[in-house]
Amino acid sequence: MNKFDIEKGKGLKLTNSLKAGGASVRFGQEAAQPKPDKREQRRLDQEKGLVPFACKLDAELVRQLQERAAAHAGDMSEALAELLTKAGLQPRASAAK
Repeated sequence: MNKFDIEKGKGLKLTNSLKAGGASVRFGQEAAQPKPDKREQRRLDQEKGLVPFACKLDAELVRQLQERAAAHAGDMSEALAELLTKAGLQPRASAAK
């Protein structure tokens, strides 16, 4: 690796860190809580007993789900969980607990 490549890498690191830094806090506004990284989010989800679940749905159905999630107080996962419980699905009490 030559000096040019090293300096180019430093520049890319600096550019990415500036992009990831976000906007500074403006006067009279509180700083938003930083979102946890993927590893931390996965740990928090596991503590709540949540597991990832992927499936394929019709595009129109996904659009309707996205509209409901936007109007819902929580995120897509919470909106979908609410719809499933209204449909009659209830989580079972786990034997491991």
